[in-house]
Amino acid sequence: MRYRETTTTREFVGRLDHGADWREEIESLARDEGVDAGWFTALGAVQDADVAYYDQDDFEYTTASFDEPLEVAACVGNVSVLDGDHFAHTHAVLSRRSGQALAGHLDAATVWAGEVYLRELDADLDRSPDPATDLDLWL
Repeated sequence: MRYRETTTTREFVGRLDHGADWREEIESLARDEGVDAGWFTALGAVQDADVAYYDQDDFEYTTASFDEPLEVAACVGNVSVLDGDHFAHTHAVLSRRSGQALAGHLDAATVWAGEVYLRELDADLDRSPDPATDLDLWL
């Protein structure tokens, strides 16, 4: 394991704008406040969602689109810089009306209502390619 100690500097709470893109709202907060490294949690509801699954054999994402209202039962992720811009690596558990759960990497979703808590880390955590997984990872 590669790791290092960090400290937290600032914390933010916010309400995501109705009709906006869920992940872009978090990236916009980070960009506007200059948060280059952070950890967030969020909850709420979306009108649709693109959820991705990373195939560990093929080293590529497969995306499933859901065009229906969904509860964001849990959302967690981190913010860092990728290719010179802020990137919110976002995972979510989404719930259908029936209670069935959908989960994975949240690529995009249209906000119906959402709240976010973002904690800034005092660290440079740019993403870089990891040869073992073919993913852009922290450190």
